[in-house]
Amino acid sequence: MKLVAVTSCPTGIAHTYMAAEALEQAGKAQGHEVTVETQGSIGSEPLDPAVIAAADGVIFAADLEVKERDRFAGLPAVDVGVKRAVHEPAKVLAEAIAAVEAAAATPAAERPVVAPAAPRPAASGAAKVRQWLMTGVSHMIPFVAAGGILIALSFMLAQVAWGGAEGAVEVTNADAAAIFASFDPLSLQHWAVVLLKTGQLAFGFLVPVLSGYIAYAIADRPGLVPGFVGGAAAGFVGAGFLGGLVTGFAAGFVALWISRWKVAKGVRGIMPVVVIPLLSSLVIGILMLVLLGRPIAGAMEGLTSWLGGLQGGSILLLGALLGAMMGFDLGGPVNKVAYTFGVTGLATTGLAADAAQYKVMAAVMLGGMVAPLALALATVVRPRLFTEVERENGKAAWLLGASFISEGAIPFAAADPWRVILASTVGSAVTGAVSMGLGVSLVAPHGGVWVLPLVGNPLGFVLAVLAGVAVSTVLVILLKQTRKVAAPVAEPVAA
Repeated sequence: MKLVAVTSCPTGIAHTYMAAEALEQAGKAQGHEVTVETQGSIGSEPLDPAVIAAADGVIFAADLEVKERDRFAGLPAVDVGVKRAVHEPAKVLAEAIAAVEAAAATPAAERPVVAPAAPRPAASGAAKVRQWLMTGVSHMIPFVAAGGILIALSFMLAQVAWGGAEGAVEVTNADAAAIFASFDPLSLQHWAVVLLKTGQLAFGFLVPVLSGYIAYAIADRPGLVPGFVGGAAAGFVGAGFLGGLVTGFAAGFVALWISRWKVAKGVRGIMPVVVIPLLSSLVIGILMLVLLGRPIAGAMEGLTSWLGGLQGGSILLLGALLGAMMGFDLGGPVNKVAYTFGVTGLATTGLAADAAQYKVMAAVMLGGMVAPLALALATVVRPRLFTEVERENGKAAWLLGASFISEGAIPFAAADPWRVILASTVGSAVTGAVSMGLGVSLVAPHGGVWVLPLVGNPLGFVLAVLAGVAVSTVLVILLKQTRKVAAPVAEPVAA
């Protein structure tokens, strides 16, 4: 059969593409042709209308509304969550084939003229909050990556330009306006300042983007203006990402409420361009600038002071906690909370070269690398404990783990949740604690081993990863050996 599919997850990053790959591989294994449109964070390339016209059925594996769903009108369809396509692609494919066969047995006059969608239960309150939060975080991450790596490169170049570690201080204190006015393309010092200021500008959008897209997820386009204004107000009063979270949710609900007002026909045309942005921005501005901004800013200052004062057992405990959060749900909401805590700390102004925020970022990233690497190693050390598909996934997990993509361990967790998650959580906690204990620091928010030149104490970086990977590997092997039946290595079949 020829099937088409659309995949989409709340963040538009990992699960969108993992679901697409899983469906394509399941189709290939069963002799079917599956063509997938991924509606992810980098946009989507719509399926060719000729491909849709030639398809026998369609699979919607999406947690968000499918864009331009009418294109698939008349095709037998199955409608599932994106995680089902990741975890059970063969079953989803079987359901789609059954829907096609059922439609073929139905007289043409009785067939529906639009793609049917199985009724899906309304998302719970907690699920909706997670979707809204993940929408903001997913739009913020590209700014984090671009800004953080530019700043890290600036510090590296500054050490060369000024001839020592003091370059990180010199580039921060440089008169940027004067340098830009008389820019010398042959000066490494000038280039270091350009990189630093560009990265800082990118970082300046973190809170407004977080706030704006949380509001957008709640209220659609009417939420963008008050969300961005609220995020900017949070940055102005020093409320940081906590303020951005508050204004994002508040702006979304205020804009949604105003957009549902019953107004005269003559006013409807100016509601989205004048009334909603004006009133909602006014409400959010007053909320943050006058009422909540100072208390939240005080909380952020207290958090910064607490981080700076951590020593001994406290800093080890923080590292273990952050590592465990990174390893617990492998790219899910708990993982993203820890990651957001780390990256927003990098945006704190006036950080010293040995600031605790850089150590926090290192512990977060290292903790997120452990699970894929450990599972990849386990498939090599004890291949008989894993299926053939898992062993193939293990080959890809080496690169995914080294690149700080925690989702590389999800196929293993889907097949054996409690053993894999327990091993991942414990190993990642060990890595976080070791990283903190050895004083590993990181000024880049992403990259894994590829940003090793930007790491403070590279040897500690490697030791922390190895410690956690060793613990996770041993633990997952021991736990899997408790199963009554192990998955044997496939033996060649005699002719």
